[in-house]
Amino acid sequence: MLELNRIYNMDCLEGMQEIPDKSIDLVITDPPYGIGEASGKNHTRGSAPNSQKWKGSKNTTGAGVPSTIFEAKEWDNSVPTAEYFQEIFRISKNQIIFGGNFFVLPPSPCWIVWDKINGETDFADAELAWASFKSAVRIFQFRWNGMLQEDMSHKEERVHPTQKPVKLFEWIIKNYAKEGDVICDPFDGSGSCLVACVRMGHQFIGFEKEQSYFDAAQIRIKKAQEQGKISEWF
Repeated sequence: MLELNRIYNMDCLEGMQEIPDKSIDLVITDPPYGIGEASGKNHTRGSAPNSQKWKGSKNTTGAGVPSTIFEAKEWDNSVPTAEYFQEIFRISKNQIIFGGNFFVLPPSPCWIVWDKINGETDFADAELAWASFKSAVRIFQFRWNGMLQEDMSHKEERVHPTQKPVKLFEWIIKNYAKEGDVICDPFDGSGSCLVACVRMGHQFIGFEKEQSYFDAAQIRIKKAQEQGKISEWF
């Protein structure tokens, strides 16, 4: 089995083939939805990060709000093939998959609704995650609207056009993982899920094949490891 507490710069299909059956307690992941989120109008997200570090460039929206223009990528032009999902189900005991409404997955009573409190924008008001658990639908509210974030005192730098907040993954881990669970994110992107694993004291393994995102995730994970496990949930 691959080493834990690492992110690997490789295609997750190749990486997961090295993981034994059901050795992962919980997969939490956000695969490409195949709707072009990596380019076109959606590659610009309202934000004001130090974009030079992430090979982006600063621009301003019509309202004069700083934004980041991310490099055009090909990763979201199609959905992962069935083999990827077969491997996810093979290696793990439970799964939480964002964008589950875009994929063919088994029926489940358990969905997670992330209400982004977006207000009147062109972006979706919420995102859905399919879950393998037998519990009811749950809603997590957390503002994520460009420069406006729920926790402005710990504002996150945006390094990926479909980045999700660490707090979202912390909430998921708190509610769906057990102490000692090993967590895997096959499509790790900016590293938010694995940062949450570090902060919540869980062992993890992740994969990201895009070099620039892998590099950014490495930096974020290392920083979280230096800061150590949080003493409180929030």
